Amino acid sequence: MFSPPGENQREEKPVRVANPERTKGEQGMKKRMLVVLLILAVVCGTVFAQGGKEASSSGTIKMGALIRNLNEQFVKDYAENLKKLAAQNGVELNLQDAQGNVATQLDQLNTLLTQGYKYFVIISQDPSATEQMAQLIAAVGGGAAFSNIQPSVEALKVGKDFYLASSPEAVAGQYQAQIIDDYFTKYPDKAPGKVLNILYLQGQLGHPAQVNREAGMIDELKARGYTVNFIARDTANWTPDQAQEKMDTWLAAFRGKFNLVVAQNDGMALGAVESLITNGFTKANADDGTILTVPVLGIDATADALNSMDQNKLYATVLQDSVGQSSTAFELMLTMAKNGTANGSVAWGLSPATKVIAEEPATDPAVIGQCYLVPFKPVTKANYKDLM
Repeated sequence: MFSPPGENQREEKPVRVANPERTKGEQGMKKRMLVVLLILAVVCGTVFAQGGKEASSSGTIKMGALIRNLNEQFVKDYAENLKKLAAQNGVELNLQDAQGNVATQLDQLNTLLTQGYKYFVIISQDPSATEQMAQLIAAVGGGAAFSNIQPSVEALKVGKDFYLASSPEAVAGQYQAQIIDDYFTKYPDKAPGKVLNILYLQGQLGHPAQVNREAGMIDELKARGYTVNFIARDTANWTPDQAQEKMDTWLAAFRGKFNLVVAQNDGMALGAVESLITNGFTKANADDGTILTVPVLGIDATADALNSMDQNKLYATVLQDSVGQSSTAFELMLTMAKNGTANGSVAWGLSPATKVIAEEPATDPAVIGQCYLVPFKPVTKANYKDLM
C-alpha cells in the first residue's frame, strides 16, 4: 500500500544543548532541598522519640481518665474535679465512662492508647483487671494512678510509674464505729448492754470498699466492747433507689427489732432515710441529732448528705475526699508527663507511704512507695458545716 511521503519514518528531534549555568543552579537547588529534608527528618525523629515529653514543650499534655460508673455521686464529684484541674493546667483530658462494664473499660483504654494517650487516672471497674491495664499502658511507656478502687499488688509491680491514689477503706468503717460509739455512749438506753441490732446496706458484693469498710466497722465496734448483730444485711449496689426498696421490705419485717441503720455510702444512706420517713419512723424533735427514731450513717460526705444532716435527717457520715483523691491522682500523672516519672514526688501535699497497712495494695513493701493514702475524716454535727 502506498504511504504518503514521511509516513512510517522516524521523526528526527532537534538536539538541545544544555546551558552550563542553568545546570549548576539546578544542582545547587537540589542539594539545598536535600539538606532541608534531612533536617526535617532529624527534627521529626527527635519529637517522636521524646514520647510524652514533647507534649509539655508544646503546651499540651494528653491525659486519659477511665471512670467505672458516673451514676454514683462520689464518682461524679471526682470526675468534675478532674475536669477542673485539666482546664486549670492546660491538659487535654479525655474522660470515659465504662458504665459498670469491665470489657467496656478495657476497650476504652485500648482506644485511647491508639490515640496516643500515655498517662491515665483510673477508677477501675474491677481490681482483677488492673494488672492487665497496667501492662497495656507500660507497653507504650506510660503510667497510671489508680484511685477510689484499689488496684492489685501485681498492677503496681508492673512498673514504678503505677500508683495508688486512694483512701484505706477499712478506716472509713472504723470512723463509722467511732461515731456509733460516741452516740450510744451519750444515749446508752438506746443500746442496752452495748448490743447493736443493725440494718446494714452493703455496696457491690466483693468490691474492696464493701469488704474492707465492713471489716473495719465490725472490728472496731468489737474492740470498743459492742455485741454486733445484723438484723438484716444485703447489697443495694451503692444506689439510693435499691436501698430505699430494700429498707421498705426490712421495716415491714423488723419493726422494733433494730436500733441502728448503717450504709456503706451516702447514696444508700439517703435511700434509707427516705424509707424511714415514708414509713413513719420519725419523732417530734431532734434532741439526739436526728428526727428519725434511729440514727443513720453513711460514707462520702456528698453535698446531698450534708444537706440531709443540716435537716436533722442523716445522723452522720465519713468524708471520702473526692477532691483529695482526684487531685492526688491528677498531680501524679501531670508530674510524670512533665518529668518522665512521678516516683517519690509529692502530690496534693502527700508523700508516698512508708509503712505497710493491712489493706492491699499497700500491704506489700515492694510497692508501698507507690501508694499515696488520702485520709478519711469523720463528719458529725460538730463539723459538717465546714464542708458545705
